[in-house]
Amino acid sequence: MTGHQTRPPIGAAFIFMLLFVAGSYFTFAAVQGDHGMFRRIAIKAETEALTLERDQLTRELANLTNQTQRMSDSSLDLDLLDERARDVLGYLRADEVVTH
Repeated sequence: MTGHQTRPPIGAAFIFMLLFVAGSYFTFAAVQGDHGMFRRIAIKAETEALTLERDQLTRELANLTNQTQRMSDSSLDLDLLDERARDVLGYLRADEVVTH
């Protein structure tokens, strides 16, 4: 036998397979991992939702602070007191008619 017999390049196939698996792993981690693109999008959406909630709570706190100030002993707002008594206690004046 004078012909040269070649073996299949198992080493090259193994290296190619190893590089393919490593590349697939890193691609998957970059997209869906703890610090991947999908997590980044989810964090951004959560940040925006929490920012809106914070702004709403800030407005509500300012409103409650204003009402508390207006109901204090030093500056009692009789209109606000009347409004709150009607709302909370269900008070009505004698000349009012209730309609539902």
